[in-house]
Order: sequence, then C-alpha cells, then structure tokens
Amino acid sequence: MNTLERLWYTVDGYFADQLRPPDPILTAAMRDGAALPQIQVSELLGGFLSVLARAAGARRVLEIGTLFGYSTIHLARAAGEDGATVSLEYSSEHAAVARGNIERAGLSERVEILEGPAVESLPSLVDGDPFDLVFIDADKENNPSYLDWALRLTHPGSVIVVDNVVRAGAVADAGSDRPDVQGTRTMVEAIGAAVREGTLEATAMQSVGAKGYDGFLIAYVV
Repeated sequence: MNTLERLWYTVDGYFADQLRPPDPILTAAMRDGAALPQIQVSELLGGFLSVLARAAGARRVLEIGTLFGYSTIHLARAAGEDGATVSLEYSSEHAAVARGNIERAGLSERVEILEGPAVESLPSLVDGDPFDLVFIDADKENNPSYLDWALRLTHPGSVIVVDNVVRAGAVADAGSDRPDVQGTRTMVEAIGAAVREGTLEATAMQSVGAKGYDGFLIAYVV
C-alpha cells in the first residue's frame, strides 16, 4: 500500500467511525465471509446503498451478486419490515454463507436467494411485481444482460445502481480486450443511449477508499 492508498484507507476509516456505528450483525457477516473472495462493497458503500434505498422508498429490491450477504443485509434492512429483497448468486457455497448471515440478521422472511447463473434466474422474475431498486454487482462481462433485465423488471421511478464501473480507470480504454472492461463499456454506452432517448437519467462517480480506485453508476428510470 503506497502513501496515497494509505490516506484513502484512513479517510474511509474516519468517515466509517463517525457515520457507521459498530454493528455486530455486519461484523459477524464479514467474519463468516472471510474465506470467500473479499469483493463485497465497502462499509461506506453499504451505507450509501442503505441511505439510497430509504430515500427512494424502495420496498422491492433486486440484487445481482449476493456473495456472503453483506450488501444484502443493508438493502433488506432499508426496504423495511414490509419489504422484499431478491438476491441472485451463482455459487452455492456463497449462497449458503449468505443465508446464514441473513438468518442471523433476522431477515430470512424478507430475503430470497436464487442460486445459479443470474442470466438464467432473471427470466423467472418477469411475472412478479416490478422492483423499486436494482443493485448490480456480479460478473462484469454480463453487465449488458443485467442492465437489459433491470430495465424490464423496474418501473418509472426505480433506481438502478451498478458497482465497480471504473475498473481502476480501465473503463476509459476503448482498446481493452478484458471481458470485464468491454462488458462494462457496452453497458455504459447502452445507458448513454437510453439517456439520450429520455428513458433514463444517469451519472457515474469515481471513488477512492478502502477498496482502492473504482466507482459506481446510478440511473433513474424515467
């Protein structure tokens, strides 16, 4: 960790200490997920999702990419006691850890985890009520498909959030042959086309912090 990265981490720690009080449920979730890939949202981004979901009045939430349920807990809590969260997870191992964390949080009745490739699970949601908020945080090469389904499964007034869109700056490289970069660029350009058509309003934010250099995109369904 270089000097600048250390500063990012320290500043994240300051804001987390001030704004995100210790939470034994989230601490236990992090502990139980320690053996899994450490690609969950940061503490502050978890807080952002919670505040955003509450501000949007989201009662039905769709999450693409559960991992061990850290962001799922934030979203399900924000959706409230009458809310419902559906989370899609490719790995049965990850889903099992997430279910344990969600049960400990007292959210099992409000959260449904669907196992398997998200592109195969998403069509099963078409006949249900639309979602108020969609959080996309899974394999980036499939971001274009996830966006397509998010648009089908939401309604005017819904919010779509996509994490990890900056790819440490690689998103700006049109010549990159990385599938994660190309998937992200294709999705961003599709959102840009929808903005010009007037069906979405969107922006993106670069970020630095405990998770390094990245960022997220947020879109509002018009």
